[in-house]
Amino acid sequence: MFVHLNVHSEYSLADSTIRVKPLIKRVGELGMPAVALTDLHNTFALVKFFRAAEGAGIKPIAGADVWVASPEEDDQQYRLTLLCQDHGGFLSLSRLLSEGYAHRQLKTLPVVQQEWVEQEQSGLIALAGGRDGEFGHHIATGRADLARESLTRWMSVFDDDRFYVDIARLGRPGEEGYNDAALALANQAGCPVVATNDVRFMGSDDFDAHEARVCIATGRVLNDSSRPRNYTPEQYLKSPVEMQERFADLPGALDNAVELAKRCNLELKLGTYFLPEFPVPEGRTVESHLELESQAGLERRVERRGIAEGLERKEYDDRLALELGVINQMGFPGYFLIVADFIQWAKDHDIPVGPGRGSGAGSLVAYALGITDLDPLEYDLLFERFLNPERVSMPDFDVDFCMDRRDEVIDYVGDHYGRDRVCQIITYGSMNAKAVIRDVGRVLGHPYGYVDSIAKLIPPTLGIKLDEAIAESEELRERMGAEEDVGELVELALKLEGLTRNAGKHAGGVVIAPGPLTDFSPLYSEAGGESVVTQFDKDDVESAGLVKFDFLGLRTLTIIDWALAAINKRRGAEGKDPLDINKVPMDDKGTFELLQSTKTTAVFQLESRGMKELIGRLKPESFDDIVALVALYRPGPLDSGMVDTYVDCKHGRQDVVYPHESLEEILNTTYGVILYQEQVMQIAQVLSGYTLGGADILRRAMGKKKPEEMAKQRATFVDGAKGNDVDPQVAESIFDLIEKFAGYGFNKSHSAAYALLSYQTAYLKHHHAADFMAAVMSSDMDSTDKVVNFIDDARATGLDLEPPNVNRSRYPFVASDDHTIVYGLGAIKGVGHSAIDAIIEVREEDGPYRDLLDFCRRIDLGKVNRRVIEALIQAGAMDDLGP
Repeated sequence: MFVHLNVHSEYSLADSTIRVKPLIKRVGELGMPAVALTDLHNTFALVKFFRAAEGAGIKPIAGADVWVASPEEDDQQYRLTLLCQDHGGFLSLSRLLSEGYAHRQLKTLPVVQQEWVEQEQSGLIALAGGRDGEFGHHIATGRADLARESLTRWMSVFDDDRFYVDIARLGRPGEEGYNDAALALANQAGCPVVATNDVRFMGSDDFDAHEARVCIATGRVLNDSSRPRNYTPEQYLKSPVEMQERFADLPGALDNAVELAKRCNLELKLGTYFLPEFPVPEGRTVESHLELESQAGLERRVERRGIAEGLERKEYDDRLALELGVINQMGFPGYFLIVADFIQWAKDHDIPVGPGRGSGAGSLVAYALGITDLDPLEYDLLFERFLNPERVSMPDFDVDFCMDRRDEVIDYVGDHYGRDRVCQIITYGSMNAKAVIRDVGRVLGHPYGYVDSIAKLIPPTLGIKLDEAIAESEELRERMGAEEDVGELVELALKLEGLTRNAGKHAGGVVIAPGPLTDFSPLYSEAGGESVVTQFDKDDVESAGLVKFDFLGLRTLTIIDWALAAINKRRGAEGKDPLDINKVPMDDKGTFELLQSTKTTAVFQLESRGMKELIGRLKPESFDDIVALVALYRPGPLDSGMVDTYVDCKHGRQDVVYPHESLEEILNTTYGVILYQEQVMQIAQVLSGYTLGGADILRRAMGKKKPEEMAKQRATFVDGAKGNDVDPQVAESIFDLIEKFAGYGFNKSHSAAYALLSYQTAYLKHHHAADFMAAVMSSDMDSTDKVVNFIDDARATGLDLEPPNVNRSRYPFVASDDHTIVYGLGAIKGVGHSAIDAIIEVREEDGPYRDLLDFCRRIDLGKVNRRVIEALIQAGAMDDLGP
């Protein structure tokens, strides 16, 4: 028996081609009871590793290789392998890894101090690090006295026999002599010795692919004779038999590997949620506080907007009570209060917040608390699509903020809950098909043009895999067959495709922990301690118990905010009340005329060419039609004939047919078409007696298409329908129908929330075109092509555009009146923000520039240099100044 105690995975990012699931499968095939994952200064793969190992009945051992700074030499670092004995060891390792990233960087790698290790050794077992460790380095350099001193010191740090000298037999030059010396010193000191293999790739035939991966990471070429060769073909996942043959003279070192594995018993409690505490007034619980705040919020909503047509107040009160009961029962009142708090803070500080996003818009509690701005009862949105008591999972509000000010809200959360408890989430980049072809071509030493010609043969399909590209591209197959170099390149690329390549920051994910973040996940940061993120990705961070909040930046909110500021400045000067975009009429005739004209450039979600064609066919007449547009414009509905049915039924060219008379109320707004996921749920409820929670489980099952689960759900559906006097054959046909359309069904809560932004931007474009289009142009000033497109659209809709002018223009595009936009100086290439600010400041203090000489005399030529002036002249911004 044997256990590998030093294995790197692809998440080491530079020196391994091992993927987690295949690793666990191979460990099982080789009959090993456990395996340790010791990626280089990270635990990126820890949760995935634990899930895969425990699922296969293999004991996972958590650990990491770290670089430790030499106490004697400033530029010298040594490797130390740390393995977790228990949860205390995980906490120690987590703090060490986090400190390494936060305080000291070695190029792209962190380095920890020896004193940090001494302070955080509890619960950890250490391996000396082989020849790369401090002990090994002194042996290799012939300093036996320093090696003995190092060994004694580390043995005292990791008392209770928690320090091991690791011996590897990898075929490196001088290895045998080194091992003999290390064994002798270890025996003299009474330090246990353990056999390892420094595993970096899976099979003996994977060495070439591994070396290519190393070269990709280090920017080297494979045939470069001067490149470091730190690895050997022996560093594959050897079987116990192979390790026993290799260490036949050291059976104790093999036994120690197994005994050490027995000492490591870390348990990760995955799937348990740890919410931060939300402070509530004295005398209240978090549950009662949520109830009181929700009830008060609903009262405010009703006072301002009234009850939706066709509904009664009791329906709101009953729905609120039902949701509160579920939220409190599931233990999530604090989550709702936290989200409501930072959204309210944003609104109090004039930071635009979206009306909702995703299934959260289906919650009346969220609407009452101001988390969302769409009445879910009015639009028939379902709470159970968001939070289902029959399927326990965390609620997940995705919140859109103004692109420019989103970080202010994240800063508020950090200040409010503690900087050591709040941070963003890591994400990983991988080697996709086209990129891996280019990478492998480079490390093989092929010219750029040659490699580029191969990469361009991969079809531009999003997410396409290399094997799919080979199947689709006849020319690629032909070149692989005719050109040996192309075949070699693609074969090597296939082995590396999909490997994790780099770490980055998730676009919007933020976690808030109830205690220090390092109690849940080690932290990672870029060089210099910037951009701190969790080492677990968005899925794993939730599995580890942390609660994720999505703070997303949405440019449309910024555009609306800029447009409203300009509109209301003018309205204020005219003595008019400010425009509140949330109170505009939802049946505005002019807005729907604009939509029907398909002049929807810059209208949120409705501006693409394909969408304009769909709008022209559908001709929206109500807000429900806009909701449908957002849901219909997707490959499934477009390719399935669903769109054709919807449009023809809407315009009376086809009769509306309902699968059963009892479903008319559910499907009448979509002309008998099952368009929304919520409709699938409602059909199951009405026809077959499902609870909405059970219907949500049915919806999910249909999306996953698992045969066993679908057979079970079909029987439940048909039996339930039979109990409601529905013919079993009719029930079967309806089940088949909703099963077909469940794959196309869209989340109506999300569609409705985004349709609201579509309507608002269409309203602004119709009623306040100059200010709206000025804001749109200003939001994309860095893209000349987009600005030109917006200018063409503005002119086509009857707006005038004044050319750039140093006496009239500002940095952004601005409307000078209801029909005229003044070109923004910021859209002129080569003219920076500071130069424009200087030009405007002088103009506002001392009046317009009279001529070019006057301009040059008055302006600060340190800020507005010759290059800037030439750019302004070329753009015509100084044409009216004269010579």
